[in-house]
Amino acid sequence: MKKILLLSLALMMCSFAVLAQAADTDPVGNVPALGSMKSTAGDSMQPANDIIQNIAADKDLSIFYKFVNSANLAETYESKGPITIFVPANEAFESLPPGKLDTLLKPAHVWELTHLLAYHAIAGKFSAKELHKRINKHKGSTTLTTISGGKLIAKTDGNNNIILEDETGGQCIISRSDIAQSNGVVHIISKVLLPKPKAV
Repeated sequence: MKKILLLSLALMMCSFAVLAQAADTDPVGNVPALGSMKSTAGDSMQPANDIIQNIAADKDLSIFYKFVNSANLAETYESKGPITIFVPANEAFESLPPGKLDTLLKPAHVWELTHLLAYHAIAGKFSAKELHKRINKHKGSTTLTTISGGKLIAKTDGNNNIILEDETGGQCIISRSDIAQSNGVVHIISKVLLPKPKAV
């Protein structure tokens, strides 16, 4: 939990790291080609493994895993936690503008990437049942604070699916919930969550 609380400091430090970058290379290799998301995203995860171990083992989450490594956030998601993380499957990245994937992996954009990834996690362990409970308690929607300091709105649709609304008004559905991790829980989401842009 201490590592999560220190993340805001780490995010500020990233802005200084950006200025020190001289090369414009991709440190983790090319982003895999986008294809159809398989319905088995998350199946390879084991409850005894931490979030990073499980994401690394799931080929349907390979883009998010590459992003985490590029932003040096693996240690945060390996911490004791607990952490709840909303992980976009590979297909979810198709909603980003053309060229955005490659841009985010460039060293000059590490601050933007770090902020984006941290916007997909909240401190604590929140199951789908707990999210439904909070939504009902607050009469239809509840606000979640991410470890980046941003806000997400959680609500339900007519089929009782949990919908997440980001700071730009974009919405995604939790397509698979409650995948147990040794340090928290993973929910698979249908689109990438976008925070408001932050000045570096």
